Amino acid sequence: MEDTEESRADERAPAPPERGLLHTWQSAGPSAQLGPERVLLSRPVLQVSLGEHHGLLLTQGGQVYSFGELLWRDLSVPASAPLLEISLLGRTVVRVAAGGFHCGALSEQGSVFMWGENTAGQCGLNERGTDTSITVSEPWPVTVVDSDAVPPAAVRVVDLALGREHSLALSARNELWAWGSGCQLGLVTNTFPVWRPQKVEHLAGRHVVQVACGAYHSLALVRSLHQQNTQNASEKRQRGQSPHCPVTEVDEPSAADAGHYCPLGVELTEVMTHETSPGKRDPRRRLQPGEGTTPPVGNTPHINETEDRPRALPLPSWRTNKNPTFPNEAELQNLLQKLSSHSLEMRHSIGPGDTDSMSSYTSDDSCVSSTPSTDLLTSSYKEDLPVKSQSNNGVAAPLSSASVCLEEVRLCLAAEKPPPRGPKSTSLTNINQKGKAAGGRRRSLPGTPTRGSPRQRRSSGSRPSSSCRSRATALEEAAEGLPSLETEVWSWGRGSEGQLGHGDQLARLQPLCIKCLTGEEVIKVAAGSHHSLALTAHCQVYSWGSNMCGQLGHVNSPVTVPQQTELSDGLRVWDVSAGQSHSLLLADGDCVQPVLLYCGPQKEASSAHRERSHQTQRSPSRAQSYTVRPDLLPFCVEMGYISGVCSGGQSCAALADLNVMGFISAIHELASRERRFYCWLGSVRRLLLTPLRNRESASPSLGEPCTHLFFSLCESFVRLSLLIGRHSTALSYFLRDVQGCDIASLPLLTHAEHFLDVYEEYCSSVGDFQVMGGFRSLHKLSLECLGSHQAVLAQLCEPDQSAAGKADLVSLLYWPLQHLHQYGRMLLKLAACYDVLTTEYQSLDQGCSRYDSQSSALLRRKKEAETTSLFWSSHSGKTTEVLRLPQRRVVCESSNRSLTLQNAGRFSNHWFILFNDTLVHTQGAIPSQSLFSTHHIYPLASLWVKPLTEDSSGLYAIKITCPEESFTLVASTPQEKNKWLWSLNQAVDRVLGGAGHGSSPGLTAMSRTASHTFCGEGRFKDAHYNGAWLAGRVHGRGTMKWSDGRTYSGNFKSGQEDGYGECLIPDKVLNKPDCYQGQWRDGKIHGFGKYKYASGEVYEGCFCDGQRHGYGMLSSGRMAKRSSSVFIGQWVHDKKTGYGVYDDITRGEKYMGLWSEEQRHGNAVVVTQCGLYYEGIFRDNKMCGPGLLVSDDDTALHGEFSEDWTVNGKGVLSLANGDCLEGLFSGEWTTGLKVVGTYFKPSADEPEHKERNGLLRVGQYAVPAGQRWLCVFDECWSRLGCDSAGGGERAAAWDSIAVTIATARRQSPNLSRSQSKVLECLECIPQHGEPVTTANYDSIRRYLIKACETPHHPLGWLVETLVTAYRMTYVGVGSNRRLLRPAVQEVLAYLTHFYRIVRFLFPGLPDDGGIIPDPPTSTPESRQNPDMSDQSGVLVLSSSSLLLPQLLPRLYPPLFTLYCLQEEQVDARYWERMLRLNKQPDRPLLRFLGVQEKFWPVWTSILGEKKEIVSSSKDACFVSAVETLQQISTAFTPSDKLLVIHRTFEELTQEVKPMLDDNFLWCMDDLLPLFIYVVLRARIRNLGAEVSLIEDLMDPNIQHGEMGLMFTTLQACYMQILQESAV
Repeated sequence: MEDTEESRADERAPAPPERGLLHTWQSAGPSAQLGPERVLLSRPVLQVSLGEHHGLLLTQGGQVYSFGELLWRDLSVPASAPLLEISLLGRTVVRVAAGGFHCGALSEQGSVFMWGENTAGQCGLNERGTDTSITVSEPWPVTVVDSDAVPPAAVRVVDLALGREHSLALSARNELWAWGSGCQLGLVTNTFPVWRPQKVEHLAGRHVVQVACGAYHSLALVRSLHQQNTQNASEKRQRGQSPHCPVTEVDEPSAADAGHYCPLGVELTEVMTHETSPGKRDPRRRLQPGEGTTPPVGNTPHINETEDRPRALPLPSWRTNKNPTFPNEAELQNLLQKLSSHSLEMRHSIGPGDTDSMSSYTSDDSCVSSTPSTDLLTSSYKEDLPVKSQSNNGVAAPLSSASVCLEEVRLCLAAEKPPPRGPKSTSLTNINQKGKAAGGRRRSLPGTPTRGSPRQRRSSGSRPSSSCRSRATALEEAAEGLPSLETEVWSWGRGSEGQLGHGDQLARLQPLCIKCLTGEEVIKVAAGSHHSLALTAHCQVYSWGSNMCGQLGHVNSPVTVPQQTELSDGLRVWDVSAGQSHSLLLADGDCVQPVLLYCGPQKEASSAHRERSHQTQRSPSRAQSYTVRPDLLPFCVEMGYISGVCSGGQSCAALADLNVMGFISAIHELASRERRFYCWLGSVRRLLLTPLRNRESASPSLGEPCTHLFFSLCESFVRLSLLIGRHSTALSYFLRDVQGCDIASLPLLTHAEHFLDVYEEYCSSVGDFQVMGGFRSLHKLSLECLGSHQAVLAQLCEPDQSAAGKADLVSLLYWPLQHLHQYGRMLLKLAACYDVLTTEYQSLDQGCSRYDSQSSALLRRKKEAETTSLFWSSHSGKTTEVLRLPQRRVVCESSNRSLTLQNAGRFSNHWFILFNDTLVHTQGAIPSQSLFSTHHIYPLASLWVKPLTEDSSGLYAIKITCPEESFTLVASTPQEKNKWLWSLNQAVDRVLGGAGHGSSPGLTAMSRTASHTFCGEGRFKDAHYNGAWLAGRVHGRGTMKWSDGRTYSGNFKSGQEDGYGECLIPDKVLNKPDCYQGQWRDGKIHGFGKYKYASGEVYEGCFCDGQRHGYGMLSSGRMAKRSSSVFIGQWVHDKKTGYGVYDDITRGEKYMGLWSEEQRHGNAVVVTQCGLYYEGIFRDNKMCGPGLLVSDDDTALHGEFSEDWTVNGKGVLSLANGDCLEGLFSGEWTTGLKVVGTYFKPSADEPEHKERNGLLRVGQYAVPAGQRWLCVFDECWSRLGCDSAGGGERAAAWDSIAVTIATARRQSPNLSRSQSKVLECLECIPQHGEPVTTANYDSIRRYLIKACETPHHPLGWLVETLVTAYRMTYVGVGSNRRLLRPAVQEVLAYLTHFYRIVRFLFPGLPDDGGIIPDPPTSTPESRQNPDMSDQSGVLVLSSSSLLLPQLLPRLYPPLFTLYCLQEEQVDARYWERMLRLNKQPDRPLLRFLGVQEKFWPVWTSILGEKKEIVSSSKDACFVSAVETLQQISTAFTPSDKLLVIHRTFEELTQEVKPMLDDNFLWCMDDLLPLFIYVVLRARIRNLGAEVSLIEDLMDPNIQHGEMGLMFTTLQACYMQILQESAV
């Protein structure tokens, strides 16, 4: 107890805080006490929450204090000395909540702590989940777990609300969780108490904003779903209708079968049972030792029905329990009459009494209570009250709630049809109603929850247009973070006093939407013991429920539906709270400081009665005197700036702040002005705009264009109003937590762009409507619409809106623009509260500047609209009407002949009108009469203005340049010239998106982006262009679209296509466009590009003046009428000319040779899919002349050919076995040959016939390798800026490379990170003018490697193109083994041409096979010893060592395939011997190969474990050398393969060394058999092909060195294996 006393916060701070000042008082009205009591604490109070007779305080730092009657601790703590909750120290508490008799706290991490009374499970289970104590003396954690998640996850809670017997928690995902007892939980369960928090499934899928708990009912503020078929209540108000229409008249969409549930929402076939033990009683009874059992109750007065009251429905059918509580049907009929009776009549029948006692009379309270009836009657009192009960025999008996509980009575309220027989669900969320059944079924009782789950609800109304949806979506995204005003209020629990707001007094077991509040823009709800409050964004308060003490603030009837509280004029409520029998409102008054309004009892009873009441009641009896409307509490002025109010039980509390440095007053002033502004906007919308818009004569009166503009004006007004409403709501939230909010989080700063956009849109809408003369017609329409209610319009006008005091629609609708200046002024006020160097000051000052700047700009636009409206009214006429557009504003005009056209006729009249978007030139004009014969419109976006210097002629001229013409204007005076020049520049600047203030005279943007449609003759006739311009000509990147469908998108230069571009040319015959992507020059296709024809053919290559010229590849597509084919080679003037490869895919032939004028002409090689090989001369697309034909079986024919595959003349035929036939041949090869000649059978001793063998030599008619693909190398030279090979400047070549790389980085947005990094490295050009030494050679080599990696570099493009040509030649049909030699020669030719280009770029490189010396040394030692430099090493450079590593890895697949085909037969013999020899174990094989035993290994290591080699071991010797040699198949270049061989020898030496002396040297007799073993165990599949590739392409400089010797050893091993006989 001593610790408890020490923990009380009775210490007083020497200097009280200036924020969070707490004031408390009792709720009996202003006469109860002189003023509120100030609670002095050392820290500011952040939040206060009041229960029935206790309260909680949350102070800065997250500390929690308790005060009042703490029944769970048997303590009574005064509010002046609250008790610190020590167990919560160390946990940063951010929220507290006080229920009827229990408490809750919320930590910063979202954890929940509960303590207090726990008889109904309202405090939940402790962390062990086992203790179910009646009271919880200290805060314990209550874990909210989402068991539906996988795995189950803890839920982060952000808000708490507590009632008497239940608790609600709002999660960070805006879901609602409940625990405790009673129907006020809203759970689908029949077991109470609910000890663990459960999700309220009926609100699943909805966005819950706020929750509030009454004694036995709950409220939730939920964000609305977008339903198109629901009518906005605000629109009802605008039409003059009351939003409180009878509930029975509302067409309610049904998602559940009305006959499946009773009016209380209970499923008819479910029996709900109580599981609460009667032994666990209310702890408040422990404090009344003299309290006895409940006395007998007497008869209940008869309850009469009235016509305006809901009547009990007849019961057509029954379903009773096995043990019915009522013996007959009559008693249940009587009960149902009580269910539907009104609570007001019950009050009159009972008389003054306890509100809680009266609540117990109604059956809906009794049917959902989780405790027996005796506890229901005493749940809030210390003493039970006598009541009477009526029975059949008239004998008095205790009225038990269990005896009238509908959980034990099965009802079936289906008057028109029997209950459904289909499957039923235990939840309202699982029932889908059939459309046909719903059409013929009657609607359910008023307020019956028939809407079903919001997840299953679907709108049946028409969907809005896509433009409306996109605009709404865009606005929602822009305003994200502001509170939503599209809300609904849902209620559930007991409804005995109408506190649910559904028009009846029935209970609701599950949440149900209060329809009449939908669309009212509710921003907060509050729940008293038996009444409810809803605060709207329009600062209106709706109240419903118990009104015995005047707590509703009105005397309207019925109280079972929300009614608007009667407020005095000028009061705008922005915070509400509800207690047991009173309500507290926080409102804006005439001054900035908020005022308090009170609704409730005005007097207390006598002292004796007050003492007795205090001892026996927890809630007041009916007040004998109470307020009819909210009264002002005068002492609120002394509190300071109140930021929030709280009520609970009979207590009130308020948090206030002192005005430190004017900060608090500035925040309150900003919020007050915004709320007042929103109310004014709502009045204008309701009283003026909506009646005018809904009037049927609006469209005929305004005309079609003005009607559309008026509707746009109304929409922009609604958007502005919505923004202001959301902003005012956000400011109200900001004020309630002003201590914990950062000033930088003000919506004016965080959503500045959205504010400025909405105001700008609204200003444009009003200006457009004014320019088109809509206000004149609108004024007439308002006179017809408002009629005698013109005073309404005058009331809407602010005092500063009209100087004459008349109702002016123009000034009325322009007045909201002045609010932007108020924003700037308020932000400046707030900035003055901070130091200049702080970030807060910088942010506020910057925001002030933005709003002031926008305010000035909109005021200028307003003035422009007024000037334009006056211009059109003074120049009205049919000819000028064609120029009148809503967005068009007049800048200046030359009606006074201040400007004319140069060299104009003497009698010609020219009138120039400068608008904000165009310059209009009229001819034959009479401005005074608004007449002209012709006119020309020049858009300012494509107009260039240039002042002309004054010459001897004395003309003050201005040159106007347009895309298709130019003309000169002459001003009358220098002042007129400067005026027009300034106006033109300013107008052009605005159109181009500049500040609009105009630059210096004559200095407008020469380069700009604009759109234009060409009208004159030329290439661009009727074409529309959108893109970059330069001084009136198309220049830069843009898109040109012709009327015939052609489209070009790319770069322009000086009015023509130049650079990279994409073009689409429609083909009307094939109904498919041609598509080109590539380079252009002077308006024609020129350079490298890709052309996709409509026929399906694709050409990728070079163009010149619109024709295919140079290297290119043409492939036929699917739509080709002829056979599919691919040609790659040289083109000249759109025809195949030069060397090329033609692959006829359909015929299976590939032609590799010369072309001329689209025909095969010259030396060529042809291979077929059948294995035929032909080389010879072609003329006119035919085999004509000498040629060599070789079949797949090595049969060869050399002779004269006259047609394809047709021989006609002398020839020599060589057979595969060596026989030969000479003579005259005729006929086609495939059908048979006629031969007249001599047959030769060579003998063994006959000498070789050299002449005959020379005729049959392959490759004699093929195009030499050095003459192939010259077009590819020519294109590479061209990209380097050279006209011919080596015929250009080296500096120009490097400049071309730099431009190409920079353009690729700028115009290729889809580059990967690695590609971008490569291009970035290539921008650094290496030193190319200095002699190449071993010091700088490596940098050149690395640069070449990078350049060959990217096709954007000319060298990289060359490598990629050569690889493509090589693969097209030798892949597929080209995989003929007789093409191996030409393929190898072609690779060597690549190296020669490539190295020439590299030497051009780096002239310091030596010739092929030359030496790169070391850099010269200048050290003293070198000068003293001249022979030192001779001793240094040198580097031999060859084209193969430098360039083959870049080429061969990409050429390797087709080249190695040819080697495999060439060595196929030999490798087959090698592989057969390899397999046979590898069958032997290691030691027998070593012995067979002749390996000396001293080289035989004894031990081997397997996975780090040393094992002995036995006679049966296999593959255990020289494992590392074998594995190294196997890597030869994964290497590509000869140098890499030789390195593999070198490493194999090193591994072999390392394995042998431990068995021999250190000075051991290999001799070939020892090495060869050992290396043969390694080759055998390596099992290389195509070793012959590998050896041949290395031999053909290895660097000749290393053939006679160590590498050459090792390679010779491998060759010897291969030959030895081939010659091995069977073992």
